[in-house]
Amino acid sequence: MTTTEFGNGTVLSEVAEGVGVITLNRPEARNALSTEVLEALPEALRSLEQDDEVNVLVLTGNDPAFCAGLDLRELGGSGGNINPDQPSTFLGPFPEHTKPLIGAINGVAVTGGLELALACDFLIASDRAKFADTHARVGVMPGWGLSVLLPQAIGVRRAREMSLTGNYLDAATAAEWGLVNRVVPHELLMPTVEAIAQDICSNDQEGVRQMINTYERTSSSTVEDGWKIEASMGRDWLQRTSFSPEKVANRRAEIQNRGRAQSS
Repeated sequence: MTTTEFGNGTVLSEVAEGVGVITLNRPEARNALSTEVLEALPEALRSLEQDDEVNVLVLTGNDPAFCAGLDLRELGGSGGNINPDQPSTFLGPFPEHTKPLIGAINGVAVTGGLELALACDFLIASDRAKFADTHARVGVMPGWGLSVLLPQAIGVRRAREMSLTGNYLDAATAAEWGLVNRVVPHELLMPTVEAIAQDICSNDQEGVRQMINTYERTSSSTVEDGWKIEASMGRDWLQRTSFSPEKVANRRAEIQNRGRAQSS
């Protein structure tokens, strides 16, 4: 396993067996988003996106929190971690990437931390995880797509309740509402996420990335337009992809082996 530091160690990345894990590393500040973190996080993700040995990305935090949102001390001081005169060069918290990104939510994910979680492809949560949108309490507005992504995950009325009250949502309710895919005991969070990541790694990676691209395009469209987008992308994919007998046989064998392993 190789470990790389970004932003003076405020963000770490580790690579092992095709999986790149990005860890927010300011535990004493509950991994709050300082200027250093905001600059280091995209750099870490770009590095793993460009690494041919990495197929799946994971984002987590150094216990006890996932991310408490903006660093309010810096916000109340220099204000350097929220500068409207320096808008991001990309939508959301992450630069453009093609590899699936799993959020491993190990603790509280609040406001900007909730936006980081929502920008992941899907979430696995520790039973210690909690979620809240406190933008209205702090007096700032979301800028990473929360008002779009949160209603997509849990529905408009529940999203409004979270944003207008600022109240916390526990892990079990987050799973019930569809915000997270599943909740596991805290000590099993990373083993569970790593097992899921290996399932993804075992698939055809061009196909995985095409599915990510398809979901991104259809999720922001109407149902009717989504059908058309998917059909068009599917045709393009078939025209660019070859299915030799050897490739089909190898994929079938891999699927059968994985099925036997999961049922044993």
